[in-house]
Amino acid sequence: MSRRRSSYLALVALCSALFLITACGSSGAGSGSATAEPVGDPVVGGSARLVQVREPVSLDPAVLANNWVGQSMLGNALFGTLMVDDPATLEVEHKLAADFSTTDGGATFTLTFRPDLVFSDGTPLDAEAVAFNWNRHRDPAVASNALAQASQIASTEVVDETTLAITMRSPNPHFAHAITSSSLNWIASPTALAKGPEAFNAEPVGAGPFVLTEWARQDRMELERNPDYWDAPRPYLDNITLITVSDVNQRTNVLASGAADLVAESSWSALTRAEQAGLPTQIVPEGGGQYIALNARRAPFDDVRARKAVAAAVQLDGINSAVFEGNGEVPGTLFQESSPFFADIPLQQHDPEEAQRLFDELAAEGKPVEFTFLATSLVEIRTVAETVQAQLAAYDNVEVEVEVLDYAAFMPRYAARDFDATIWSADVQEPHTTLWHQFHSGSSGNVAGIADPELDAALEAGRLATSPDERVEAYTTVQQRLADLDVGIWYVRAAPSVIHSSDIHGVRMYALGSPLPEELWMAESG
Repeated sequence: MSRRRSSYLALVALCSALFLITACGSSGAGSGSATAEPVGDPVVGGSARLVQVREPVSLDPAVLANNWVGQSMLGNALFGTLMVDDPATLEVEHKLAADFSTTDGGATFTLTFRPDLVFSDGTPLDAEAVAFNWNRHRDPAVASNALAQASQIASTEVVDETTLAITMRSPNPHFAHAITSSSLNWIASPTALAKGPEAFNAEPVGAGPFVLTEWARQDRMELERNPDYWDAPRPYLDNITLITVSDVNQRTNVLASGAADLVAESSWSALTRAEQAGLPTQIVPEGGGQYIALNARRAPFDDVRARKAVAAAVQLDGINSAVFEGNGEVPGTLFQESSPFFADIPLQQHDPEEAQRLFDELAAEGKPVEFTFLATSLVEIRTVAETVQAQLAAYDNVEVEVEVLDYAAFMPRYAARDFDATIWSADVQEPHTTLWHQFHSGSSGNVAGIADPELDAALEAGRLATSPDERVEAYTTVQQRLADLDVGIWYVRAAPSVIHSSDIHGVRMYALGSPLPEELWMAESG
């Protein structure tokens, strides 16, 4: 098993990336796969206690985060899913949606729905409801987690009750993956949303497999089976209880003590401990990971030789030992070997002699490599910066300062791209969804400031291509250019995962480690 347009968008992305970095930080190698075949036939009935990493501040689906360290279990439970994808093959499966297709290379799409879908308040889940939800996501005032994805939509048109026509701002034949990996996948009742946030939080209305019966903040959320769920006999469970446990050690202890049946996890160390204890784990194979972004907009990293020197000098196993107790998975290549886009192109190679040669060459030209590593006060991020500083101290003609800021002070510096080096996250699955936004010169999400015509052309080719061979060719070029340009130093993969007891079955995740609660069932006790 092998183990993501305005300044507003940048800040939203920052919040998500820094949380993902922190979540990986306490971090071991887990095993398992993104899906698991249950033993025997599913059993209907029973209840399960599930642990999420973060409690929501609101139940509005636009505010929830559809990933393994967000509220994906809750969102899937309350609202169901339009579509899901297989994280390994990227094949899309329709759920509430009956079809999502394009006939013009992604310039327009037609979304059709299963007939007679209803929300738990009895109102119809139809084309009008989806248009209402997606138009809310497009409004910056809503502060949607899916604003970057929704902003790709130029307009929606209701054709009939079960058909919605979508026009894109620019063609994207792979937009289905932007839906599955974001809260665009969750549709809430417009009638319930219109009552306002307080009323919706008290009684959220979706068409998911479960309905909320109680929310004791900072304690638990109680949900029971939705009798009108479209996909009977799912959900198999009668009830689920959602508990929030942010501390990684407490999550492990809660599961080990029998106080929970399944936990969403983000720590390699926790996965290692779980395996040692004989607990089953399931991990979505993500590409990319966290990386040290080297700002190519200004000196010293506007010179590719400076980026190459630092990348060759840094010893990644040393970072892994210092920050992750040796348990993190260091990305050797951009994609996992299980990915259809895998190419055996190393992201970086440790070469101390070449690093020193480049440092000396730059110094002889009057350009010694001097830079500041901008870090937050989070212990994992600060430790990465300090480890890099300590490693580079062994070389001549390079000097590193570490500047540590609290989160509030860091955010405007990041948004203004006012840094030499900092930490960022680029978890890659469906490549266009992440790579164009992260590395195209025309994207506001291009943190490292890379502007390379060959890279841009390959990203555009991958965006527009529809045949597998054309996409593989385009993203092979992308991987080679990212390696040649040394846009950053990739030091750890993400760990989208769950750990569960041996009594629970039917564990299935999609997209960015988003579990499907309707598939879960409990073995009958003997």
